[in-house]
Amino acid sequence: MKNVAIFPLLILLLPVTNAIPQEKAANNPADAQRQPLVVTVDWLGDHLNDASLVLLQIGEKKDYQSGHIPGAQFLDYASISTPHGQGLMLELPPVEQLVSVFEKLGVTNRSHIILYFGTNWVTPTTRVYWTLDYLGLGDRTSILNGGLVAWQATHHPVSTETKQPAKGSITPALRKEIVADAAWISSHLNQPAVTVIDARTHEFYNGSQSDGSPRSGHIPGAFNLSYLEVIDQDNNKFKSADGLKDLFRTAGLKPGNLMVSYCHIGQRATVLYFAAKMLGYDAKMYDGSWEDWSRRMDLPIVTGESPNK
Repeated sequence: MKNVAIFPLLILLLPVTNAIPQEKAANNPADAQRQPLVVTVDWLGDHLNDASLVLLQIGEKKDYQSGHIPGAQFLDYASISTPHGQGLMLELPPVEQLVSVFEKLGVTNRSHIILYFGTNWVTPTTRVYWTLDYLGLGDRTSILNGGLVAWQATHHPVSTETKQPAKGSITPALRKEIVADAAWISSHLNQPAVTVIDARTHEFYNGSQSDGSPRSGHIPGAFNLSYLEVIDQDNNKFKSADGLKDLFRTAGLKPGNLMVSYCHIGQRATVLYFAAKMLGYDAKMYDGSWEDWSRRMDLPIVTGESPNK
């Protein structure tokens, strides 16, 4: 894998293919049909002036300032998580904070939100998608296939101009069902209709390497599907629908099952969440992930190989 950065630990690579089927529209504050989960640079070029479009760049501020897609706003990633020292490393903040951040960026209940990363910030981008899905705006949100790099590679224009957008207005329709916590995971261990998948790389899953958490290993009964495996590392796109289906099947995900992902701090696991949605699975993500589980000494852990190995 080339140039995989870490947000303390994490930054990924990029999604996607438009050929992957979409999930049924979820509860959505807007009444419009769901937007595609991914869009191409050509699609965006044709729709750049759509009145409903809100473009958000995720990554380093300096990358945004040096050139961004015309009309895009910069999203400060830290602004949509609980501040460091006041909880887990990456955790949903109060809803009022999320609403305020996205409204200042011009988001409304009827916006079509396009997320893209500047340089290699793909796992944060899928985390932003998951956050918007939590607010009830997932059906209004797409990720740009290839991000800014793909946009520039196809000779689309960039701009250094910034303009404060008109303040949006969001009435959230919270989808609490997509958020798992330790109590939920603990009460659903080994249930046949629930498949828990650890998105970390194998050495962290099997406990042979520590990420600095109090304990090493994985949640009992969890399968292992590294977030890196769902990506074609040659072109930084999600693997084909058939390839993804095979990976999830090998990871124990059966048709009709609920897929629950976790990772180190709840960022890389959103890649599996996003991929599962692309395939039409019901999905949840454990926000506290291993950072939270490993601290709870009353909760069990195991080491060794995945049951799918």
